[in-house]
Amino acid sequence: MKEHPKLTDCAALTRNRQRAMSSAAHQGASFLHDAMIADVQERLNEVNRTFTDPVIVTGFPEFWQSALPQAKIVPDDDVLSLERSRHDLVIHAMGLHWANDPLGQLVQCRLALRPDGLFMAQFLGGRTLQQLRACLAHAEASVTGGVSPRVLPMAEIRDLGDLLHRAGFAMPVADSTLQTVLYGSPYALLSDLRAMGETNALTGRLRHPTRRSIITEAMTIYAATYGDADGKIPASFEIMSLTGWAPDASQPKALRPGSAQQRLADALNAQERRLSDEG
Repeated sequence: MKEHPKLTDCAALTRNRQRAMSSAAHQGASFLHDAMIADVQERLNEVNRTFTDPVIVTGFPEFWQSALPQAKIVPDDDVLSLERSRHDLVIHAMGLHWANDPLGQLVQCRLALRPDGLFMAQFLGGRTLQQLRACLAHAEASVTGGVSPRVLPMAEIRDLGDLLHRAGFAMPVADSTLQTVLYGSPYALLSDLRAMGETNALTGRLRHPTRRSIITEAMTIYAATYGDADGKIPASFEIMSLTGWAPDASQPKALRPGSAQQRLADALNAQERRLSDEG
């Protein structure tokens, strides 16, 4: 198997999540999970199918088990504890943005599905924390003359449909929703990120505490650049949603080019015109 660069320090990610789960603020910082769960449930209602063997891949079982009480829960490790062709529904929940090998995660999920089984994923995308990224980079460059890895690079929507296709899913769909949350101060945002378990777990991160002067400068820039008249600051969270199906012979297929039985112009009752006729 090809060895991929380890972007995420999995031990640090586990520590961050465990620290968050033991925090009194953890439940209050669940709004992203709540939004993702609501979206998953709405999409499942639209599918209008009864799933008998669902599994949820997540590092946050306390939130997601309630969404599908009958579902098996497995952690979002690099190698997933999934049986081949075992499930009719696989949900990858709030972890794909930390994956060292996102394509490998998708392939493992697809192999765990029965033919015509459904895959869904909910995770954070590239526009997440765009304000904080800019402020931290500006502050660190001002104080130290350089920039270190602090905020996770995340997927862009334009890449995800291709990723599903490469993983072998049929009828792939990728979409996103941008949520903007107002905080009383930039420090309140940092507190929420700790309570979510979404603080820095990058392999390339600095291995010593960030200098207070950098944080102070970043928070000052954040408030000055983005703060409103009441002193509140916005934070963006982009929720990415993926849907795909394990291939099956019963699924609709695209027609071969040139196999249409009727011309589009006839169907639209329109007159065709050669390009050379224009102008």
